[in-house]
Amino acid sequence: MKYRRFTQDFKRSIVEQLLSDTATPAELCRRYNISSGQLYTWKRQYAQGKLDPEPSREAELAARVRELERLLGKVTLENEFLKKAVRNSLKQAEKRDSSLPKIAPLSKAFKGGVN
Repeated sequence: MKYRRFTQDFKRSIVEQLLSDTATPAELCRRYNISSGQLYTWKRQYAQGKLDPEPSREAELAARVRELERLLGKVTLENEFLKKAVRNSLKQAEKRDSSLPKIAPLSKAFKGGVN
């Protein structure tokens, strides 16, 4: 059995006829020899935007710009987080170093000879 294939434009036009009340679902099914289940599947797809025409090059580029802006925002947040982590790490290292008593290196004390 060979299945029929319908274009997005055809599906969209059928659903738009259904939504505009120019024809009843039964009339559309008879006229185009499709099942009511198929008609309502197309109606659901139409509502979800799956039957929209292919996006134009401009829309494609705009979507790409939005995605890149989102990624830039994410990287910026990660960068700020890492900067803050490094600053905190350095502060803690300074606290550890400053809490120890300062002593002269042993190499100076044992060079030999008399003071």
